[in-house]
Amino acid sequence: MAAVGVTRSYEIRTYGCQMNVHDSERLSGLLEDAGYVRAPKGADGADVVVFNTCAVRENADNRLYGNLGQLAPQKAARPGMQIAVGGCLAQKDRDTIVKKAPWVDVVFGTHNIGKLPVLLERARVLEEAQVEIAESLEAFPSTLPTRRESAYAAWVSISVGCNNTCTFCIVPALRGKEKDRRPGDILAEIEALVAEGVSEITLLGQNVNAYGSDIGDREAFSKLLRACGGIEGLERVRFTSPHPRDFTDDVIAAMAETPNVMPQLHMPLQSGSDTVLKAMRRSYRQERYLGIIEKVRAAMPDAAISTDIIVGFPGETDEDFEQTLHTVRASRFAQAFTFQYSKRPGTPAADMADQIPKAVVQERYERLAALQEEISWEENKKQVGRTLEVLVAEGEGRKDDATRRLSGRAPDNRLVHFTRPDEPVRPGDMVTVEITYAAPHHLLAEGPARTVRRTRAGDAWEKRTAAPAERPKGVLLGLPTVGAPAPSPDPAPACGRD
Repeated sequence: MAAVGVTRSYEIRTYGCQMNVHDSERLSGLLEDAGYVRAPKGADGADVVVFNTCAVRENADNRLYGNLGQLAPQKAARPGMQIAVGGCLAQKDRDTIVKKAPWVDVVFGTHNIGKLPVLLERARVLEEAQVEIAESLEAFPSTLPTRRESAYAAWVSISVGCNNTCTFCIVPALRGKEKDRRPGDILAEIEALVAEGVSEITLLGQNVNAYGSDIGDREAFSKLLRACGGIEGLERVRFTSPHPRDFTDDVIAAMAETPNVMPQLHMPLQSGSDTVLKAMRRSYRQERYLGIIEKVRAAMPDAAISTDIIVGFPGETDEDFEQTLHTVRASRFAQAFTFQYSKRPGTPAADMADQIPKAVVQERYERLAALQEEISWEENKKQVGRTLEVLVAEGEGRKDDATRRLSGRAPDNRLVHFTRPDEPVRPGDMVTVEITYAAPHHLLAEGPARTVRRTRAGDAWEKRTAAPAERPKGVLLGLPTVGAPAPSPDPAPACGRD
């Protein structure tokens, strides 16, 4: 296949959940496999700009069309520039996008991200927009080339789609029914990542602990966690996001008994009111939720538990909201992601009566945020004096340069800022520190590091950052090269915030 001649650059703008972030890693891999090169940060503009969209929030479309509008004059002034829109909003809006923004070249959905290079080339040759939305998954995304954002931590998708029917959520309509990967394929991907230097993986799914429903094994997720424990060199295993309905005792046991599964759990609550949970079609109630928290804490006393909460769901009364505050007090979350309810067009909740006035929602939101801030600080203060092994991260501490500190994650995923050791430390290495101060959203270790452990993950980061850029091979006409190796796996919360 002939090359176009001039190397073309690309930029991907990602909105939404961890699943979207992981999909963008696939899109980067596809484009680089087809000969594109990533545009440098701060560059004046890429030849191809891809929007990987989210449809969860009410104003998602306004945000997209605003950004597309800003690119219109730039595209008009740059012959050959292309714009592509994919992801959940593309799956939902389809032809509407090119009607509202006729300068868009490609629209693709959640089920056919592998078609992006072909659609871009087709749009270039035919000089007209290409809209292609598949109604079901064409190939599991993990079969696609990937350009991973981290050398030491990686997302590993174990399923896509969701079988739940929560009235506030549009994800099942856009991502489809749950499809599970075979355990052997998942473990093979993890083993390959570890061989390349990755030391931490996060198992990813819209409803991650429902894994197995598609392959007929109700204990498949706990078995997968235990199997991860047998992979030599894999130091940390996490997963997101589970659903209380499917969170069974065998999963708790697997977490507690598998050393490399971290003492961390993100368990979406959404509401503490049984009445609201019923209206949301959440198939658990407050007592069931608090029972799970109690069992997790009994098995893993030091586990850090986080959650998602929606404030102001249609029909939520003051008493309903008080039940949410009660559940938050009882759960003692290390962190909570709180959201003011917003209509998701296409969901049952958007048409419900008794929509809550904005001022009421705002007041409740502020009360909940203040309560959780207090609890987070109290829970973090319990960490003072503890000695923790921190996985050094890249880009987690915005003030690290000014403070001469480094940042990383404790086993329970708390963010730790620590004094820079005298010896060289790289992202992916492990540093043992003593916590001396706690803030609501981070911990601080002001004394000298106890130990520094250089790791294969740090070696992988160093190799990646030191490697000279490969010579671009040009953009190929038609399909990416058949049989070409995927780029070396070079993560961010899954729509599954269920």
